[in-house]
Amino acid sequence: MRDPQSSFDAETFLASLSQKPGVYRMLDASGEVLYVGKARNLKKRVSSYFRASGLASKTMALVARIADIEVTVTNSETEALLLEQSYIKKERPHYNVVLRDDKSYPYIYLTDHTDYPRLTFHRGAKRKTGRYFGPFPSASAVRESLNLLQKLFRIRQCDDSYFNNRSRPCLQYQIGRCSGPCVGFTDTDNYGEEVELAVLFLDGQSNQVLNVFKRNMEQAAAQLEFEKAAKFRDQIAQLRRVQESQYVHGAAGDVDVFAVVSESGVPCVQALFIRSGRMLGERTWFPRNELALDIPDLLSAFLAQYYLAGDDRDTPRTVITSAALPDAELLAETLTAKSGRKVEVVSQVRGQRARWLKLADDNATYSAATYVADKRNVYARFVALQDALVLEDVPDRLECFDISHTMGEATVASCVVFDTNGPLKSDYRRFNIEDITAGDDYAAMEQALRRRYTRLKQGEGKLPSVLVIDGGPGQLGRAASVLIELQVEGVLILGISKGVERKPGLERFFTTDGEVTIPPQGDAFHLLQHIRDEAHRFAITAHRQRRQKQRRRSELDDVPGVGPNRRRELLTHFGGMPALKGASVEEIAKVPGISRKLAEEVFGVLHAG
Repeated sequence: MRDPQSSFDAETFLASLSQKPGVYRMLDASGEVLYVGKARNLKKRVSSYFRASGLASKTMALVARIADIEVTVTNSETEALLLEQSYIKKERPHYNVVLRDDKSYPYIYLTDHTDYPRLTFHRGAKRKTGRYFGPFPSASAVRESLNLLQKLFRIRQCDDSYFNNRSRPCLQYQIGRCSGPCVGFTDTDNYGEEVELAVLFLDGQSNQVLNVFKRNMEQAAAQLEFEKAAKFRDQIAQLRRVQESQYVHGAAGDVDVFAVVSESGVPCVQALFIRSGRMLGERTWFPRNELALDIPDLLSAFLAQYYLAGDDRDTPRTVITSAALPDAELLAETLTAKSGRKVEVVSQVRGQRARWLKLADDNATYSAATYVADKRNVYARFVALQDALVLEDVPDRLECFDISHTMGEATVASCVVFDTNGPLKSDYRRFNIEDITAGDDYAAMEQALRRRYTRLKQGEGKLPSVLVIDGGPGQLGRAASVLIELQVEGVLILGISKGVERKPGLERFFTTDGEVTIPPQGDAFHLLQHIRDEAHRFAITAHRQRRQKQRRRSELDDVPGVGPNRRRELLTHFGGMPALKGASVEEIAKVPGISRKLAEEVFGVLHAG
């Protein structure tokens, strides 16, 4: 339903709307920006929000709040994309994918001092002359790299005032992490060589650095300078450990890798940053997704925010994504124009790049699962569910049922249990469904519920606060009738219907009192998605196991006295079941271990009916 405060006349507005590229901003009655979007054709794009049917429920909720739309026409779609990100960064609209990451990324900065350059941490605008290496995904990654550089190259990291006022070497020199240029313990030539090696290392040329260390060690050993040779030996060992800890080996290029997964409705974006073939680190985000965008659209919106909303974002030559973006060409063109060099956005990669992408995807899956499993997040979701269902107390236990079968074969029902700590796998149950019409999900659900709650009534377990059914009003009605029949009280029944398009994020929720509105993309919504998906996974796993077991079953399993060994002897002797079925009792009795009486039993079972 449209917001009663909204008086937006869509028909009149669309009649005069331009067909040029541009940006549109949707505002509510109070003037707050709800959503910012770009379009190649403004009239076509904005009109799509006001069509009579086919809109997702979350888009309908957005449209219902529109009181005005402001439009800015641009010369190209690239200009529209840049302007869109500028508006999103400024307005932070509720329905947009907003990157909560406004800070600039840190770098390692090498000063341009003539005699003794300094390596240091840097964040912000690159106003000073010198070399900048990065960006690094976090301050900790920079500090870790600086610590490593001290061990390998002994370049000073102290500020100039400290350096200029030393009369004796500091602690860094004492522990072997600085060559002591402040007190003249090294000359500019030796120090410059160390700086050159550090630059090679930061540029990803660690093999060249390794070759220099080897050559220096051999020279020192040949000149009987064994302490010096030992120093180079230790540097070689340290550098080899660094190389082994890197995921890349000899690969080159500046690449950002982005993978996105969705776990129980929570989207997780994982990035890996590779510069000059060396992995600098990784970063994880959990972006807001109020319009329940699918994975490609979500990642496209995220990357546009990431690269275009700020001026100091470093842009690599290649951006690799786990999903093919709908506007990959546009993003590549815009990044090319912004950076002044060709940038490609790709999703189909091979070799080392494919391994990077898999690593990013694996980390995204792990981060999302960890986030969902965090007990603090789980409890917050239970509290949100209490508010959404208007319960007096926070529910302390949820049970969810699902049915799985293949064309009615090997039907299995699953029951999964969540408490305020997350999945309670020790209480999971599965039910092999028998004696129903094949494919009758209603009867299967009814049988599983009756068996489960009969046992609970007998004291074999604990009743849940909320019983979740994967199904709409029909399944909900069957569940309610079972609980009434068994006189189970105090359990709220909640049905989850997948909706018309059966897409995640479009679910509808029902209780025995009617449909319930649960805010999409909220904590309660995610909790119900999580338990429903877990019940589905558990049911499918049980069904596949049962189906496989049934298909491996032999007719000989019905013969009393024929176990695995005798079954193997029979099949080996005759070469298979067809030949065994064609054998007489006398022939069967010739098999080692098979008596005349047992042969008659085997013959009778194989020829019954």
